[in-house]
Amino acid sequence: MKRLIILALLLTVSFSCRKEFIDLQPISEMNAGTFYKTEKDMNQAVMSPYASLRNLYNQSFIYMGEVRSDNTTFSWVPGNSKDMTSIDNFGDVLLSDNSFVLNFWNNSYSTILRCNIVLDKIDEVAFTDKKLKEQYKAEARFIRALTYFWLVRVYGDVPKVDHQLSVSEAYTLGRVPTQEIYDFIVDDLKFAEANLPATYTTVDKGRVTVGGAKGLLAKVYMTMAGYPLKKGASHYALAEAKALEVINLPMYSLVTDYKTLFDVSKKNSSESLFEVQYKKGGTSTGSPWNNDFAPRFSNKEVVLVGDKGGFNAPTPSMSTAYSTGDPRKSISMSDGYVSAPGGKAVNEKYVKKYYDVSFSGSDNDNNWIELRLADVYLLYAEALVRQSKQPDVALTYLNKIRQRARNSTGGAPGILPDYAPFSSNDAFLLAIESERRVELAFENHRWFDLVRTERAKPVMTQEQKVQNGFDPSSWSDRMLLFPIPLQVIQSNPEKIKQNDGY
Repeated sequence: MKRLIILALLLTVSFSCRKEFIDLQPISEMNAGTFYKTEKDMNQAVMSPYASLRNLYNQSFIYMGEVRSDNTTFSWVPGNSKDMTSIDNFGDVLLSDNSFVLNFWNNSYSTILRCNIVLDKIDEVAFTDKKLKEQYKAEARFIRALTYFWLVRVYGDVPKVDHQLSVSEAYTLGRVPTQEIYDFIVDDLKFAEANLPATYTTVDKGRVTVGGAKGLLAKVYMTMAGYPLKKGASHYALAEAKALEVINLPMYSLVTDYKTLFDVSKKNSSESLFEVQYKKGGTSTGSPWNNDFAPRFSNKEVVLVGDKGGFNAPTPSMSTAYSTGDPRKSISMSDGYVSAPGGKAVNEKYVKKYYDVSFSGSDNDNNWIELRLADVYLLYAEALVRQSKQPDVALTYLNKIRQRARNSTGGAPGILPDYAPFSSNDAFLLAIESERRVELAFENHRWFDLVRTERAKPVMTQEQKVQNGFDPSSWSDRMLLFPIPLQVIQSNPEKIKQNDGY
């Protein structure tokens, strides 16, 4: 996968962010209409949306999944800080001209365009292996579904684009209902599930598998069961069944040590269902997080090479969310560092989970783990509890996460004992929520967990009151979505309308 992703950067169609509300046309020395002629060409085309995912995960997703939640904040912001602080501080007005909100939209639709190019061109190409053709389609449809899953959770109703658009077509598109977008996502994932392989040979390791499709489908069903669609019992049952299918796949298992999940020498582990692939080395394919998350004014005591961003700093409540002695805390974050030179203790929290030594600048080797088995275990337990069924099974899977944690690097006898049976479903669900927070910290799950479970208002009003002096009475449900970018609305005002409250 590393070789293929790097090759993709050299050969794939390139795209630019345009003022139009969707990137309409590829810009390249190669003509997309005439280039894709062989199986090899189509493999290169499939690598294009994989490569595009890196632009999405490099930074934008952190703001939407973590900084918006009670998990993280900024320990430092540049002079023109409003775009950043308004995502973090609910007392600031989150404006529709926010650059991060716009970049997220543009990069998402650029990724979708790359998927659609594959799907529009592939049937024109003669394949000796029909199964391979369906696999390539399935990979493109998985990435399209994943990207739309992010879009619909961030913005709500969004335009549905299922093929390359002419300019005139583009301006006929408005936002479609959230339900329709979720139906589109499910349809793509079902196709992916039916046509992806279980595993790949080493050279292609990192491409999405049937386990990735099943796992994402389980997560989509869980989200549809909760807010805003509130499908309830029917979709908790679907999520339960799909999660169990993943659990029963023989190629997946929890790694024995939590620390090894984030070891750059052990990427794409037995626990990983899907990772966005990165490779350092001066090829523009490295990941930035170790540098971005380091305290801005720290020295080499935190990162050895490159700049420090001060972004995505753990909040005080995130620090105290870990039980005493939980080794996941020291693996994932630090409450401070000792300055060098000087030896002064600096009480500035930072994320450690993505540690690596940069090649140069912010060029690290960490992959982004989008979906892993521990996430599926906890979703499975939650789906059972929400249906008031098999509490003993749900407890078993919750405790599997607990057991792995206490046996990880830095663990000690007596810490993180197994949960005992709960006296109520509400208590059980709060325990799962708590375990998801610390197990999946800084992996972009927290905000969307709070929204789908309708816990965002009580959790975030308290968090914002403590951290930012926020008046809980000023809460508005508009805060559950981000604004549609102003530039998008101005490009197509007849069809694209703003979210309520913005």
